[in-house]
Amino acid sequence: MPQFEMMEARPGIRIALDRRMPATADGHRPGFLWLGGFKSDMTGTKAQRLMDLAQGTDRLFIRFDYSGHGASQGRFEDGTLSLWLAEARMILGLAHDRPMILIGSSMGGFLALLLARRRIGRIAGLVLAAPAADMTEKMAAEIASNPQAQLALARDGVWLRPSRYGDPYPITRKLIEDGRQHLILPEGFDLHCPLRVLHGDQDPDVPWQHGLETFAAIRSPDAHFTLIKDGDHRLSRDEDIMAIHRAAEELAADYADKVASKAVNPSR
Repeated sequence: MPQFEMMEARPGIRIALDRRMPATADGHRPGFLWLGGFKSDMTGTKAQRLMDLAQGTDRLFIRFDYSGHGASQGRFEDGTLSLWLAEARMILGLAHDRPMILIGSSMGGFLALLLARRRIGRIAGLVLAAPAADMTEKMAAEIASNPQAQLALARDGVWLRPSRYGDPYPITRKLIEDGRQHLILPEGFDLHCPLRVLHGDQDPDVPWQHGLETFAAIRSPDAHFTLIKDGDHRLSRDEDIMAIHRAAEELAADYADKVASKAVNPSR
Protein backbone atom coordinates (compact mmCIF):
# COMPACT_ATOMS: atom_id res chain seq x y z
CA MET A 1 0.00 0.00 0.00
CA PRO A 2 1.32 3.51 -0.84
CA GLN A 3 2.52 5.70 2.02
CA PHE A 4 0.14 8.60 2.64
CA GLU A 5 0.18 11.61 4.92
CA MET A 6 -1.80 11.11 8.11
CA MET A 7 -3.81 13.85 9.83
CA GLU A 8 -5.56 13.68 13.17
CA ALA A 9 -9.29 14.00 12.60
CA ARG A 10 -10.22 13.60 16.28
CA PRO A 11 -8.60 11.97 19.30
CA GLY A 12 -7.43 8.47 18.41
CA ILE A 13 -8.42 8.70 14.73
CA ARG A 14 -6.07 9.74 11.93
CA ILE A 15 -7.13 9.96 8.30
CA ALA A 16 -4.95 9.39 5.24
CA LEU A 17 -4.50 11.98 2.51
CA ASP A 18 -2.44 12.53 -0.61
CA ARG A 19 -1.46 15.94 -1.99
CA ARG A 20 0.09 16.65 -5.34
CA MET A 21 1.38 20.21 -5.27
CA PRO A 22 1.58 22.40 -8.38
CA ALA A 23 4.93 23.57 -9.72
CA THR A 24 3.70 27.16 -9.93
CA ALA A 25 3.41 29.24 -6.78
CA ASP A 26 0.20 31.04 -7.82
CA GLY A 27 -2.11 30.54 -4.85
CA HIS A 28 -5.08 31.98 -6.75
CA ARG A 29 -5.08 29.24 -9.39
CA PRO A 30 -7.91 26.77 -8.59
CA GLY A 31 -7.02 23.32 -7.36
CA PHE A 32 -9.08 20.14 -7.17
CA LEU A 33 -10.33 18.23 -4.13
CA TRP A 34 -11.51 14.65 -4.64
CA LEU A 35 -14.38 13.39 -2.45
CA GLY A 36 -14.92 9.66 -2.82
CA GLY A 37 -17.99 7.52 -2.34
CA PHE A 38 -19.48 5.38 0.41
CA LYS A 39 -17.15 2.46 1.20
CA SER A 40 -14.67 3.53 -1.52
CA ASP A 41 -11.09 4.74 -1.14
CA MET A 42 -8.71 7.17 -2.79
CA THR A 43 -6.75 4.49 -4.65
CA GLY A 44 -9.68 3.84 -6.97
CA THR A 45 -9.45 4.27 -10.72
CA LYS A 46 -11.18 7.66 -10.90
CA ALA A 47 -9.22 9.28 -8.10
CA GLN A 48 -5.86 8.08 -9.40
CA ARG A 49 -6.56 8.98 -13.03
CA LEU A 50 -7.93 12.41 -12.13
CA MET A 51 -4.86 13.10 -10.01
CA ASP A 52 -2.60 12.18 -12.93
CA LEU A 53 -4.60 14.41 -15.28
CA ALA A 54 -4.41 17.29 -12.80
CA GLN A 55 -0.63 16.94 -12.71
CA GLY A 56 -0.64 17.43 -16.48
CA THR A 57 -2.33 20.81 -16.04
CA ASP A 58 -0.26 21.73 -12.97
CA ARG A 59 -3.18 21.75 -10.53
CA LEU A 60 -3.10 21.23 -6.80
CA PHE A 61 -4.90 17.92 -6.27
CA ILE A 62 -5.92 16.56 -2.87
CA ARG A 63 -7.52 13.19 -2.22
CA PHE A 64 -8.19 11.45 1.09
CA ASP A 65 -9.96 8.56 2.80
CA TYR A 66 -12.76 9.15 5.28
CA SER A 67 -12.34 7.46 8.65
CA GLY A 68 -13.17 3.77 8.37
CA HIS A 69 -12.24 3.84 4.67
CA GLY A 70 -9.07 2.80 2.86
CA ALA A 71 -5.84 3.74 4.63
CA SER A 72 -7.55 5.84 7.32
CA GLN A 73 -8.06 4.70 10.88
CA GLY A 74 -11.37 3.95 12.56
CA ARG A 75 -14.21 1.51 12.10
CA PHE A 76 -16.54 1.98 9.17
CA GLU A 77 -19.50 1.20 11.46
CA ASP A 78 -18.66 4.24 13.60
CA GLY A 79 -18.97 6.63 10.67
CA THR A 80 -21.75 9.13 10.08
CA LEU A 81 -22.31 11.89 7.56
CA SER A 82 -21.52 14.44 10.27
CA LEU A 83 -18.13 12.84 10.98
CA TRP A 84 -17.21 12.42 7.32
CA LEU A 85 -18.37 15.97 6.53
CA ALA A 86 -16.15 17.31 9.33
CA GLU A 87 -13.21 15.38 7.88
CA ALA A 88 -13.90 16.74 4.40
CA ARG A 89 -14.03 20.26 5.84
CA MET A 90 -10.68 19.69 7.55
CA ILE A 91 -9.08 18.46 4.33
CA LEU A 92 -10.50 21.39 2.35
CA GLY A 93 -8.83 23.66 4.90
CA LEU A 94 -5.46 22.42 3.66
CA ALA A 95 -6.00 24.53 0.55
CA HIS A 96 -5.93 27.66 2.75
CA ASP A 97 -7.03 30.60 0.57
CA ARG A 98 -6.66 28.81 -2.75
CA PRO A 99 -9.95 28.46 -4.65
CA MET A 100 -10.93 24.81 -5.08
CA ILE A 101 -13.10 22.81 -7.43
CA LEU A 102 -14.75 19.98 -5.49
CA ILE A 103 -15.04 16.75 -7.47
CA GLY A 104 -17.44 14.41 -5.67
CA SER A 105 -18.54 10.89 -6.56
CA SER A 106 -21.76 9.41 -5.15
CA MET A 107 -21.64 10.12 -1.38
CA GLY A 108 -18.75 12.46 -2.13
CA GLY A 109 -21.08 14.49 -4.34
CA PHE A 110 -23.53 14.73 -1.44
CA LEU A 111 -20.76 15.88 0.91
CA ALA A 112 -19.56 18.43 -1.67
CA LEU A 113 -23.07 19.92 -1.74
CA LEU A 114 -23.15 20.05 2.05
CA LEU A 115 -19.81 21.89 2.13
CA ALA A 116 -21.07 24.34 -0.47
CA ARG A 117 -24.34 24.89 1.40
CA ARG A 118 -22.32 25.87 4.47
CA ARG A 119 -20.04 28.05 2.32
CA ILE A 120 -16.92 26.30 3.61
CA GLY A 121 -13.62 27.53 2.17
CA ARG A 122 -13.21 29.13 -1.25
CA ILE A 123 -15.25 26.76 -3.38
CA ALA A 124 -14.95 27.81 -7.01
CA GLY A 125 -17.20 25.10 -8.44
CA LEU A 126 -18.69 21.65 -8.02
CA VAL A 127 -18.33 18.67 -10.36
CA LEU A 128 -20.53 15.85 -9.14
CA ALA A 129 -20.61 12.32 -10.54
CA ALA A 130 -23.85 10.49 -9.65
CA PRO A 131 -24.39 12.51 -6.46
CA ALA A 132 -26.14 10.45 -3.78
CA ALA A 133 -27.94 13.34 -2.09
CA ASP A 134 -30.04 12.35 0.94
CA MET A 135 -28.73 8.80 0.57
CA THR A 136 -29.61 7.81 4.13
CA GLU A 137 -33.30 8.39 3.37
CA LYS A 138 -33.05 5.82 0.59
CA MET A 139 -31.44 3.42 3.07
CA ALA A 140 -34.23 4.07 5.57
CA ALA A 141 -36.84 3.32 2.89
CA GLU A 142 -35.09 0.05 2.02
CA ILE A 143 -35.09 -0.98 5.66
CA ALA A 144 -38.75 -0.05 6.07
CA SER A 145 -39.67 -2.47 3.27
CA ASN A 146 -37.42 -5.29 4.52
CA PRO A 147 -38.52 -7.11 7.72
CA GLN A 148 -35.15 -8.84 8.11
CA ALA A 149 -33.34 -5.49 7.88
CA GLN A 150 -35.71 -4.00 10.45
CA LEU A 151 -35.03 -6.91 12.80
CA ALA A 152 -31.25 -6.62 12.39
CA LEU A 153 -31.32 -2.88 13.04
CA ALA A 154 -33.52 -3.27 16.12
CA ARG A 155 -31.47 -6.16 17.51
CA ASP A 156 -27.90 -5.21 16.56
CA GLY A 157 -28.08 -1.55 15.54
CA VAL A 158 -26.68 -2.51 12.14
CA TRP A 159 -27.95 -4.10 8.93
CA LEU A 160 -25.53 -5.77 6.52
CA ARG A 161 -26.85 -4.49 3.20
CA PRO A 162 -25.90 -6.68 0.21
CA SER A 163 -23.63 -4.99 -2.31
CA ARG A 164 -22.96 -5.71 -5.95
CA TYR A 165 -19.37 -4.55 -5.36
CA GLY A 166 -18.24 -7.11 -2.77
CA ASP A 167 -18.82 -7.57 0.95
CA PRO A 168 -22.09 -6.30 2.45
CA TYR A 169 -22.19 -2.69 3.61
CA PRO A 170 -22.89 -2.19 7.33
CA ILE A 171 -25.77 0.28 7.63
CA THR A 172 -26.14 1.51 11.20
CA ARG A 173 -29.04 3.13 13.01
CA LYS A 174 -26.88 6.13 13.92
CA LEU A 175 -25.87 6.64 10.26
CA ILE A 176 -29.52 6.91 9.25
CA GLU A 177 -30.56 9.04 12.22
CA ASP A 178 -27.61 11.39 11.74
CA GLY A 179 -28.40 11.71 8.04
CA ARG A 180 -31.73 13.38 8.78
CA GLN A 181 -29.97 16.59 9.80
CA HIS A 182 -28.26 16.86 6.41
CA LEU A 183 -31.16 16.55 3.97
CA ILE A 184 -30.98 18.66 0.82
CA LEU A 185 -33.86 17.64 -1.42
CA PRO A 186 -36.92 18.80 0.56
CA GLU A 187 -35.98 22.49 0.41
CA GLY A 188 -32.93 22.73 -1.84
CA PHE A 189 -30.60 25.70 -1.46
CA ASP A 190 -29.01 28.61 -3.31
CA LEU A 191 -25.56 27.66 -4.60
CA HIS A 192 -22.92 30.38 -4.76
CA CYS A 193 -20.72 28.67 -7.37
CA PRO A 194 -21.12 26.87 -10.73
CA LEU A 195 -22.44 23.31 -10.74
CA ARG A 196 -21.82 20.43 -13.13
CA VAL A 197 -23.58 17.09 -12.62
CA LEU A 198 -22.65 14.01 -14.64
CA HIS A 199 -24.80 10.88 -14.40
CA GLY A 200 -24.84 7.55 -16.20
CA ASP A 201 -28.14 6.50 -17.76
CA GLN A 202 -27.50 2.89 -16.64
CA ASP A 203 -26.78 3.66 -12.97
CA PRO A 204 -28.42 0.91 -10.85
CA ASP A 205 -27.44 2.43 -7.49
CA VAL A 206 -28.36 6.10 -7.83
CA PRO A 207 -30.69 6.32 -10.85
CA TRP A 208 -30.21 9.29 -13.14
CA GLN A 209 -33.70 10.49 -12.20
CA HIS A 210 -32.42 11.02 -8.65
CA GLY A 211 -29.48 12.98 -10.03
CA LEU A 212 -31.89 15.17 -11.97
CA GLU A 213 -34.01 15.68 -8.84
CA THR A 214 -30.86 16.77 -7.00
CA PHE A 215 -29.92 19.08 -9.86
CA ALA A 216 -33.39 20.66 -9.79
CA ALA A 217 -33.19 21.27 -6.03
CA ILE A 218 -29.98 23.31 -6.33
CA ARG A 219 -30.67 26.88 -7.35
CA SER A 220 -27.77 28.20 -9.41
CA PRO A 221 -27.63 30.44 -12.49
CA ASP A 222 -24.67 28.42 -13.80
CA ALA A 223 -25.60 24.73 -13.70
CA HIS A 224 -25.46 21.92 -16.26
CA PHE A 225 -26.63 18.31 -16.11
CA THR A 226 -24.96 15.76 -18.42
CA LEU A 227 -26.49 12.34 -18.98
CA ILE A 228 -23.81 9.86 -20.06
CA LYS A 229 -24.91 7.14 -22.45
CA ASP A 230 -24.35 3.61 -21.10
CA GLY A 231 -22.67 5.02 -17.99
CA ASP A 232 -22.98 3.04 -14.76
CA HIS A 233 -22.71 4.28 -11.18
CA ARG A 234 -18.94 4.25 -11.01
CA LEU A 235 -18.34 6.24 -14.21
CA SER A 236 -14.84 4.79 -14.29
CA ARG A 237 -14.45 4.22 -18.03
CA ASP A 238 -11.73 6.41 -19.49
CA GLU A 239 -14.26 8.46 -21.45
CA ASP A 240 -16.25 9.03 -18.25
CA ILE A 241 -13.18 10.14 -16.31
CA MET A 242 -12.15 12.46 -19.13
CA ALA A 243 -15.63 14.03 -19.06
CA ILE A 244 -15.29 14.65 -15.32
CA HIS A 245 -11.80 16.09 -15.80
CA ARG A 246 -12.92 18.39 -18.63
CA ALA A 247 -15.79 19.72 -16.52
CA ALA A 248 -13.40 20.51 -13.65
CA GLU A 249 -10.85 22.16 -15.94
CA GLU A 250 -13.56 24.26 -17.60
CA LEU A 251 -14.79 25.52 -14.22
CA ALA A 252 -11.22 26.29 -13.17
CA ALA A 253 -10.58 28.20 -16.41
CA ASP A 254 -13.84 30.14 -16.05
CA TYR A 255 -12.90 31.12 -12.50
CA ALA A 256 -9.44 32.27 -13.61
CA ASP A 257 -10.98 34.34 -16.43
CA LYS A 258 -13.35 36.06 -13.99
CA VAL A 259 -10.49 36.89 -11.63
CA ALA A 260 -8.42 38.28 -14.52
CA SER A 261 -11.37 40.31 -15.77
CA LYS A 262 -11.91 41.87 -12.34
CA ALA A 263 -8.21 42.72 -12.12
CA VAL A 264 -8.42 44.60 -15.42
CA ASN A 265 -11.86 46.11 -14.71
CA PRO A 266 -12.19 46.45 -10.91
CA SER A 267 -15.69 47.96 -11.18
CA ARG A 268 -17.13 44.78 -12.78
